Amino acid sequence: MPMVRVPVLRVAAIFSNSFSLSAKLSQATEAHSKGAMPGPILKLGDVVPNFTSDTTQGTIDFHSWIQDSWSILFSHPADYTPVCTTELGRVQMLSNDFASRGVKLIALSCDDVESHNGWIKDIIAYNNISTGFSFPIIADPGREVATLYGMMDPDEKDAKGVPLTCRAVYIIGPDKRLKLSLLYPATTGRNFDEILRVVDSLQLTATRKVATPVDWKAGGSCMVVPGVKQEDAAGLFPKGVKVHEVPSGKVYLRTTPQPE
Repeated sequence: MPMVRVPVLRVAAIFSNSFSLSAKLSQATEAHSKGAMPGPILKLGDVVPNFTSDTTQGTIDFHSWIQDSWSILFSHPADYTPVCTTELGRVQMLSNDFASRGVKLIALSCDDVESHNGWIKDIIAYNNISTGFSFPIIADPGREVATLYGMMDPDEKDAKGVPLTCRAVYIIGPDKRLKLSLLYPATTGRNFDEILRVVDSLQLTATRKVATPVDWKAGGSCMVVPGVKQEDAAGLFPKGVKVHEVPSGKVYLRTTPQPE
């Protein structure tokens, strides 16, 4: 997948077509005027688009920055906004929990690096953070990355009438493929404890033949996936498998203690 370079004067072609960025932004503006979400639609399992951009920790090539880690890219409508300030503070408080799971964090906001650096001081002060600020914030004043990832909010604009990003979350695996995406409106803050829980589920189910049930938390019982034959279950799950009887008589509700 071709790489996008930010700012706009150094942008390469997006994906594998020949559209220029100006054409993409024109399409985004038209889509926004119609109430649609501008930009491509990323599907689960897609390799996420690569780009190069300035951040609060220097210029990065996104795929190179990910390396072979899990990563989370999450966006914010703008700097110096109240809900975003609480969210970024909470993520910093959870940063060690994400790091212990091998997850790299990177945020995006539609302002420049200088603005981001000033805003970080407010984030630290408001949230009483004593550890500093450990993860980068992407500068995207031209909305190139936001448009590339389909983050634009069709209902929110800045004072100049330019679309803002929604509160997007992309959880990306070491293979650079999208594992989960969430889109929140600008008015609703995210629950990053839930995102941490989802990471636990994604990492577990990536290597074990289980699924996690409603309200599951790390250490809880898991569901054996339907693809596991009953005669194979005992060998795959040495801690045991419980078959739950139901009126239909079908054997499909099977639980097992969380695999190691």
